[in-house]
Amino acid sequence: MVVRGRLWRLSNPNLSEPDRQALVSELMAARRAVKDAKVDVERMKIARQRVDAAKIALGERGPVLWTDGEPDFNRKLAINTPYREWFERLARLP
Repeated sequence: MVVRGRLWRLSNPNLSEPDRQALVSELMAARRAVKDAKVDVERMKIARQRVDAAKIALGERGPVLWTDGEPDFNRKLAINTPYREWFERLARLP
């Protein structure tokens, strides 16, 4: 997925829909916990760890899901990766 020119990983397509939905629900709850923690340093730390754990379980962070040896360009600008030409063509679409 591309957001503002950066490549981002999507969720693991091998997750069952119930598992994916449960992990997305946990991620949203963890994000709310980050927001609610405000200045409580310990609560913020725990909430951020929950966000990270949910993203790893979804496959959006952590070890790559593919096995072909290709590098991970997550969070990199698309124009600075081998996907540059693809992205430039995509950006020209109406």
